[in-house]
Amino acid sequence: MDVLINVFVALHIIGIASLLGGFLTQVKAMGAGTARFVPAMLHGALTMLVTGVALVGLNQADDNSVNTAKIGLKLAVLVVVLGLVYVKRDDEKVEKALFGAVGGLTVANIFIATLWT
Repeated sequence: MDVLINVFVALHIIGIASLLGGFLTQVKAMGAGTARFVPAMLHGALTMLVTGVALVGLNQADDNSVNTAKIGLKLAVLVVVLGLVYVKRDDEKVEKALFGAVGGLTVANIFIATLWT
């Protein structure tokens, strides 16, 4: 079971890398006011959602403790990010504040995951 959990952790990290990487590729465009949500951001957020749910289920099935408050907060942040990226995915450009909020929430989710023990 540990191998399966580690595979899903790796896939979860790939999802966050896709979401954050897509954001970082658009930072220069954000300064010019032409940033947009790229498909990698949507796919990364969806990957994080699916693998995160799977990780909770696998950990509970393996009788590992799950911090439900932490998972709930991470899920709430991810749902906001996913909703914003999904709704604005076809727009030619996204407002700086909205685009920056998605990047900030993504980084916040990383810090929640790593610092909340």
